[in-house]
Amino acid sequence: MTTAVRNTLSVPGAMLHYELRGTGPLLLVAQSGEGDADRTEALVGHLADRYTVATYDRRGLSRSTRLEAKGPVTPQTHAEDLHHLLAALTDRPALLLGCSLGALYGLHLVAAHPDQVRTLVAHDPATPGLLPATDRAGIRRTLDGIVRTHRSAGWAPAMRRIAEAVAIDPAAMETEPGFTMPATTARRIANIEFFLSNDLPELRDSTLCAADLAAPATRRVRIVPAAGRTSGQAWNYRCAEELAALLGTDIVEFPGGHNGNTTHPRAFAARLHEVLDASR
Repeated sequence: MTTAVRNTLSVPGAMLHYELRGTGPLLLVAQSGEGDADRTEALVGHLADRYTVATYDRRGLSRSTRLEAKGPVTPQTHAEDLHHLLAALTDRPALLLGCSLGALYGLHLVAAHPDQVRTLVAHDPATPGLLPATDRAGIRRTLDGIVRTHRSAGWAPAMRRIAEAVAIDPAAMETEPGFTMPATTARRIANIEFFLSNDLPELRDSTLCAADLAAPATRRVRIVPAAGRTSGQAWNYRCAEELAALLGTDIVEFPGGHNGNTTHPRAFAARLHEVLDASR
């Protein structure tokens, strides 16, 4: 594993911890759920030979601190954090891998700052605003139930409900041969609590819609709708389908399911190399 260069960046309302590994074009990874800079360490190990890979702790997670009053964090705020991070790291359009919530934040970024991104791979995007009203209502009911479960029963039952919603069976977690998922640590539990309390509730009211991606400058960004091969029963797969229809393209499938970036790091990286090579 390439040694990480660690640093912090002051942004409005927060201090972000970020890490850089490898050499080559800048590839920023926007994680899903409670993921911090270390969430996809195994994946980064298979990317750093071709890219300068940037990972970071979202505001409120791990080593990134919030300076403003406590409360939910909007997708637009997270997108602006991506904007400031990219501005600090490069003056050229970058590559961006966004997973689930990270894809939502990445799409908000390209809508607001399209000149900063060359290619966005939006994997299992958490973008209910792209779906028809009946689908959005169903997703909101699901998210409402998760929020209530967290408040009444705690993080573990809430995460089981999330796993069900994204077609993951924790009791039969498939990983690629030779790879073992890391153990759940106290730091990850703290991140889960923050995610459930501050990020997930804001997803219920996500307003990102087709009109946000219609501007000519935004259309010049190469957006790749992507999904896990076993994500077909998850609402995120429907979001990827709608994004693909909006862009007039096809879904690119990746190994694994909703969390294929963590369960299949070698195969996921190989697929990502193929997708990003096609953008050169």
